[in-house]
Amino acid sequence: MKVNLKPLRDQVIVITGAGSGIGAVTARMAAAKGARVVLAGRQEAALEQVARDITQEGGAAATVVADVGVQEDHERILALAVERFGRVDTWVNNAGVSIYGTLEQVPIEDQRKLFDTDYWGVVYGSLAAVRHMKATGGAIVNLGSEVSDRAVPLQGAYSAAKHAVKGYTDALRMELRQLGAPISVTLIKPASIATKFTEHARNYMDAQPDLPPPIYAPELVAEAILHAAQTPVRDLFVGGAARAISAFGQNMPGLADRMAGWLFRHQRGPRTYEEMGQDSLYDAGGEHAAVRRPGRRFSAYSCSAMHPQATTLAVLALAGGALACVLRGRR
Repeated sequence: MKVNLKPLRDQVIVITGAGSGIGAVTARMAAAKGARVVLAGRQEAALEQVARDITQEGGAAATVVADVGVQEDHERILALAVERFGRVDTWVNNAGVSIYGTLEQVPIEDQRKLFDTDYWGVVYGSLAAVRHMKATGGAIVNLGSEVSDRAVPLQGAYSAAKHAVKGYTDALRMELRQLGAPISVTLIKPASIATKFTEHARNYMDAQPDLPPPIYAPELVAEAILHAAQTPVRDLFVGGAARAISAFGQNMPGLADRMAGWLFRHQRGPRTYEEMGQDSLYDAGGEHAAVRRPGRRFSAYSCSAMHPQATTLAVLALAGGALACVLRGRR
């Protein structure tokens, strides 16, 4: 069955982890384009602030306090969306959290909790969306990472969870295609993104958490998510660095392993970190000392991946212009 996705102005979009970061930016951007959005997350005050921002600009938003690691909470998210807006057209599984530290340092119970959010949250959300969309169609957009393809040290549990998200997303896509379900399933794989990711992560290192460069703005991820909401696409990297890391890790894994020293250095900030402090692994809203850096607001790779026809025309135009210059020079 052919997948037909609606333009954003006609959509109802569920976004988990919508209180901050990529989720909040995506919600605001979707609402500005006419979509009605359902904002889900653990921190009520943050969700309400995003909803106020949207409604003040003339958009429509509903909020629901939910923990994506609890399966029943996804039923509440779906019920609210149907009650307020009648349906769901796109479901974005965005909520996530990380842990910094070696795998020996990080307690097993913390790793299990991370999987509750980062992996099981995607599973529960996807199942709720599939059940709702089987008859009417729609899009499921899951947030993976560049570490879905290439693990990094000091975020081993996060890397493992994002690998699991990739495996689940790929299997779900194949199964739905075999069933003929009119549902698009997309995996988004961002590079390092300038959000409060490091501040919300649990930290077992003796230094502030940091992100390896280059770092991109969350708006680029939001653009990729909303592109997938309207255009059936298998997966999208955000940032040329993400695509390069994936290719490097898959084609030269042994050499990529030798980058461990560089990754250790670039995930440890310049200042020492003596106390764990608060974080968002178990409770919403925790933050601790971490390095924050601005993000790049443009990626030529991401632009070309989402708009291949325009890129081809631009290349042809450049080639035509160069040829014209050469011919004029000869004359």
